[in-house]
Amino acid sequence: MQENVPLYMNHKIVLPSQQGQKSIAMRTSIIVQNLKCSGCAKTIVSKLAAVQHISDVTVHEESATVSFVYKGINDVLVVKDKLRTLGYPSIDAKNTLAAKAISFVSCATGKLSKS
Repeated sequence: MQENVPLYMNHKIVLPSQQGQKSIAMRTSIIVQNLKCSGCAKTIVSKLAAVQHISDVTVHEESATVSFVYKGINDVLVVKDKLRTLGYPSIDAKNTLAAKAISFVSCATGKLSKS
């Protein structure tokens, strides 16, 4: 059974490739829990930037959403899992005490990191 992916916005976009051919990708947003400040946002952006097939990561603190471009549905599941391990579970997941504690560490990491 395929896991439910909380997607509230999907847009197809065309990306230029290095060989001059165009490739299709999608932009989506996931609503997350425990997103409090720019430190959280900075950690999320830096960690998701390292995920293969994920680009153009944007965090909207006011609406607690993480937007990004992806190539396949499995990429979205990878991002969802990565967000959970950082302490920012999607809105449809249980927000445990452990997730809240991990998000505080991720937040502090983001606040203390350079760049």
